[in-house]
Amino acid sequence: MLAAGDCGPVRGGEDGFPIERYTELVRPVLAKADLRFVNCMRQYSARGTYSERAPQVRQPPEMAKIFTDCGFDAVTIANNHMYDFGPDAMLDTRALLLEKGMQVTGAGRDLAEARQPAIVERNGIRVGYLGYCSVAPHGSEAGPGKPGIAPLRVKTCYETRGPHAPVRIRTEPDERDLEMLMDDIAALRRQVDIVIPALHYGVIRVPRVISDYQVAAAHACIDGGADMVLGHAPHIPKAIEVYKGKAIFYSLGVFCMTKPFPSPTWSEAPWAHGAVRNHTDLDPEYPIMPYGKDAKRTLLAKAILSQEGVKRVSFLPMMIDKQYRTEVLRNGDPRFTDMVQYMEWVSEGFDHKFTVDGDEVVVTS
Repeated sequence: MLAAGDCGPVRGGEDGFPIERYTELVRPVLAKADLRFVNCMRQYSARGTYSERAPQVRQPPEMAKIFTDCGFDAVTIANNHMYDFGPDAMLDTRALLLEKGMQVTGAGRDLAEARQPAIVERNGIRVGYLGYCSVAPHGSEAGPGKPGIAPLRVKTCYETRGPHAPVRIRTEPDERDLEMLMDDIAALRRQVDIVIPALHYGVIRVPRVISDYQVAAAHACIDGGADMVLGHAPHIPKAIEVYKGKAIFYSLGVFCMTKPFPSPTWSEAPWAHGAVRNHTDLDPEYPIMPYGKDAKRTLLAKAILSQEGVKRVSFLPMMIDKQYRTEVLRNGDPRFTDMVQYMEWVSEGFDHKFTVDGDEVVVTS
């Protein structure tokens, strides 16, 4: 199995960016896998209400060709952009991906449909994939009779520690949402050999920082019966942890995603003054990928699966080039070594051991 992060470029052939060119370097690697998972970050529809905040999100349906070109078997649509143009565009996206032969999880016409897993079987092994989102806008969550996204909302509190000490900000997953996710994992556990939740969560753009609620949610998934956890949303790779012998990828990064303008937050005073901008400057060489200079770094999570569980976990270091093509790096390339060192840096403080084996990096405790 190979799993990728955020996917959804916004410029196609008419703009001089043929869809197939974005992934021409990575497709041969994906083609060798039995299973391929990804996070779909765009709405593919002609319907919906225009979003001034994120006008790039709704794309023509033909732009969804990237998912079939890469042969993705299952897609999560539980993310912060899947409701930007409203429920009609979201439901059109879900229907289009299903029509193209992919299994879909994470959003639907009501909460029950949003919670449905994507189940794929290969070589007698059944794998279940669940999508939940912690960073979606208020009102986008699915409910009884309400279209939307499977939510894993976050509760925040502030601990004061005296007049001259910084406030401690604590986050935890909403108890009811976490219980719902645990119920889904338990139900899926009875249907499949391998359970993999995909959680769209975490601090965007800033490297290394992992929120309290992310660790709590990921550990709860493993405790509840998941075989590994996949994360995305920050647009950069983040820590890999081995918890009770099972791998947690806190963020896989961008698989293939472009955007014609930077977030308005880049012009806000804290970013402009550098107070929060540690390692997050925009890269002028990537004008239509304005997510920070480390956004060109990305991973494919790899797992060898069996009916008895996950036998081996590794990752393939990747880099996005200046033509916005995602490339799997090879051992011996200085960029490969740099990516391994980067992943060691972002994973400090989490139980893990990385061992280079050929062109992949094996993850153990």
